[in-house]
Amino acid sequence: MPAANPQDLQGLRGVGPRLLETLNQRGISSVSDLLFHLPFRYEDRTRLRPIGGLYPGAQVLIQGEVEHSAIVRGRRPMLVVVIADGTGRITLRFFHFRNAQRQQFSTGSAVRCFGEVRAGYRGLEMIHPSYQRIVEGRDEPVPDRLTPVYPSTEGLAQATWIKLTDQALARLQAGEIGLEELVPSELLRNLKLPSLTEAVRYIHRPPANADVEALVERRHPAQQRLAVEELLAHNLSMQWLHQRQRRQSAPVLDHAADLEGQFLAALPFTLTGAQQRVVGEIHSDLGRGHPMQRLLQGDVGSGKTVVAAMAVLRAVGNGWQAAIMAPTELLAEQHLRSFQVWLEPLGIEPVWLSGKVKGKARQAVLERIAGGDPVVIGTHALMQEGVQFRKLGLAVVDEQHRFGVHQRLALLDKASASDEQAHQLIMTATPIPRTLAMTAYAGLETSVIDELPPGRKPVTTVAISTERRGEVVERVAAACGEGRQAYWVCTLIEESDAIQAQAAEEVAGALRESLDGVRIGLVHGRLKPAEKQQVMQDFAGGDIELLVATTVIEVGVDVPNASLMIIENAERLGLAQLHQLRGRVGRGSQQASCVLLFDPSAGQLARERLNILRQTTDGFRIAEKDLELRGPGEVLGTRQTGQLQFRVADLARDQDLLERIPPAAAHMLETDRGRARKLVDRWIGPAERFAGV
Repeated sequence: MPAANPQDLQGLRGVGPRLLETLNQRGISSVSDLLFHLPFRYEDRTRLRPIGGLYPGAQVLIQGEVEHSAIVRGRRPMLVVVIADGTGRITLRFFHFRNAQRQQFSTGSAVRCFGEVRAGYRGLEMIHPSYQRIVEGRDEPVPDRLTPVYPSTEGLAQATWIKLTDQALARLQAGEIGLEELVPSELLRNLKLPSLTEAVRYIHRPPANADVEALVERRHPAQQRLAVEELLAHNLSMQWLHQRQRRQSAPVLDHAADLEGQFLAALPFTLTGAQQRVVGEIHSDLGRGHPMQRLLQGDVGSGKTVVAAMAVLRAVGNGWQAAIMAPTELLAEQHLRSFQVWLEPLGIEPVWLSGKVKGKARQAVLERIAGGDPVVIGTHALMQEGVQFRKLGLAVVDEQHRFGVHQRLALLDKASASDEQAHQLIMTATPIPRTLAMTAYAGLETSVIDELPPGRKPVTTVAISTERRGEVVERVAAACGEGRQAYWVCTLIEESDAIQAQAAEEVAGALRESLDGVRIGLVHGRLKPAEKQQVMQDFAGGDIELLVATTVIEVGVDVPNASLMIIENAERLGLAQLHQLRGRVGRGSQQASCVLLFDPSAGQLARERLNILRQTTDGFRIAEKDLELRGPGEVLGTRQTGQLQFRVADLARDQDLLERIPPAAAHMLETDRGRARKLVDRWIGPAERFAGV
């Protein structure tokens, strides 16, 4: 009879077919996988707290006697229990319960609970605490160490995770299973970090003398050891992806056509030194035989689109097509207008494709793209079925963080039937902190336009309470009276276009009553494209003095005469988004201002965040603070969040570790691709989806 496999989950007590299926669905198919299902926080149940000394927000262990319990009928039944310990009383509320639970809370019963204390209508309360009945006369000691809390799924209680990981740790301790060390030993020595086995044991079951503060802040050496592994795996996956791209051949676009000189001569300005440097870097890439993969960063108003136009003309001048893709209709339409102004005098008519182009019109556009029309501009519709380029040589992706890495690569699949891969230029006006770029864009070349066009003045920013709204309205009236234009941006947490549109309409109506004689326009996500475009054209032409808008104008609007920006409920937005909105003004030679209207009830943290915008117009500094305050998913945009869901690592906290990761990843790919593949498998999933091998 063959010996039992120590990695077999079914060999663990309590694992039957149903639990096995649930574990498999979570990506856990072996006992070792269980050990990498790590606690995401800890609970301190090591001492009982007197109820009389509790305060809202505290996570505590308490014990008391049940004074009263009842099922309260309402929209949905609720089990309400009041317990007391002689120092005070607290209410426990259960929205999901069984009748058996009601019986457990009989009057006079002793109950021990753990949960978060909240302020209720009638004093302190806990919502759905974990609890146990204390049998009379039995001494129930409290734990002597922190209690781990695991990421879970419906039907899997924390007690189950504890039992399973207890068994997995026992097999590790007995030497029945082992954890392969995959991180280069030199890196671990330099960082003075423990072995993988030591780190895993410590994180699952911190000892009684554990450094609680370090564990809670996730900066304990054991956590850092696993953070290094996770960061290395992510960096490897990205470098692998871009290495695969570079191994493909690409068209050599090294001929400087007359188009480029004609374009530059027609511009009403001269490129800045930074723009010229970046154009040189891009042209150098395009002249090589492998695909360019360059990230172009530039703060709002730095002139990235002109640089992109130079790249587009290099592709067209060499006989290839170029595609420009943007995440929103508004931004894509702005590119269309810019490129029409620049290219039509050169005899090039850009092709437009968005999701709103339907039927015969769409078919006509698809035929033009397949027929080789040189410049195509659009939204994500460029990636849809039926779109096929005859000879795509360059793909420009703007605000790439809203698409995600695999989406932008999908555009390259539309290239043609040839073996040559299109070059790719990725642009963003959202400055990406260096630490985040090292992870999210590992393996890409980076260019930064770090110089604003001459004559631009920094935008003056002030934060004003909505209690002084009247003064702000007077300021708008004065600006419009002087012949200047202004934006009034309405922000809502809700994603619904309908709710945002309604809010913007109400604000526009109120401002029309207050600003008699000021020509006010309205733009929001519910308008038809033609209506939206007409309003924007009227604003750009000066027929509208005040534009009331939702955050659809965050990117892609360029009206030099607009010198005043009002942002309502500014405390609701992230710093990077506020900086983007602020960048819509200050695009002319006059002094521009941005007013951040905030709710007076906003907390101290919200006011500190707004103060950062008052202190600096440096987009990179602002982005670093945004990363620190809100995390990578928010900085990059929600669609990218899934790519950067770290289990242990934290990009803001682990900046010191990040510095060492890219060279270590590059060395692993050169010297030991087998270990690199195992590391990616362990933390992310099958490496094949990244490596193409």
